[in-house]
Amino acid sequence: MNANGARQPIGVFDSGIGGLTVVKALIEELPGESIVYFGDTARVPYGTKSKSTIVKFSLENVEFLLRFGVKCIVIACNTSSSWALPTLRKYFKVPIVGVIRPGALAAVRQTRTKRIGVIGTTATIKSGAYETAIHRIDPAIKVVSQHCPLFVPLVEEGWLNGAISRQVARRYLEPLARQRIDTLILGCTHYPLLASTIQQVLGSGVSLVDSAKQTATEVRGVLMGADALSHGSGRPRYRFFVTDEPQHFDRLGHRFLGQVIGSVERANGHYGPR
Repeated sequence: MNANGARQPIGVFDSGIGGLTVVKALIEELPGESIVYFGDTARVPYGTKSKSTIVKFSLENVEFLLRFGVKCIVIACNTSSSWALPTLRKYFKVPIVGVIRPGALAAVRQTRTKRIGVIGTTATIKSGAYETAIHRIDPAIKVVSQHCPLFVPLVEEGWLNGAISRQVARRYLEPLARQRIDTLILGCTHYPLLASTIQQVLGSGVSLVDSAKQTATEVRGVLMGADALSHGSGRPRYRFFVTDEPQHFDRLGHRFLGQVIGSVERANGHYGPR
């Protein structure tokens, strides 16, 4: 790839605000790269939707990001990674990285007892994507899965701590604790913001795996392989688009990103397939 192509941004999409945890990891791993983020906040959550709807939304999200000349796309959404990744790779030439395989790899490296738990949206758990990815690495590992449909709304509303969050977490996680897991994959990019509550419920003996860091490492490898890493001395640019009111995204976004987001643009008028 020539120098101009290497300076093109990385595209990232999620159903809402949770994908900013992946953006944070990308900024830490690849500080010289510009990023265009798309959060489909008007249609969140994806986790309760059908496979066909998830694939349709994901195709539209990629179409939007391609308008910015992105050199790589990161699906910062476990639900879309579970159901839409093969279709997206079939339709588009741009390199596309999901979060399932990196998360599975990190969990396999972490577990000591070969008993891994997976929590995610209903659609992600139904897909069996994590179990498949883990067993491709080590067929001997026992995988216990649990869908947690209320976690995304809790995070989107900013209810990250407190009695209600703990009560919901306890209801979802106690069956996993009874299975004596020693590693838990946070199989939704929203869930890291509930990590403190989840750790309280499960105890310090269970390691939590957030796939964001491993995903960022994989993106670095993809860009290096394509000779597409940015070597420019200019300051990277970050742009954020949402499909609903930007104020809510801006207010909660700093919790995910760990820094002030700045301008958030609404994608109305130029969102969806061409």
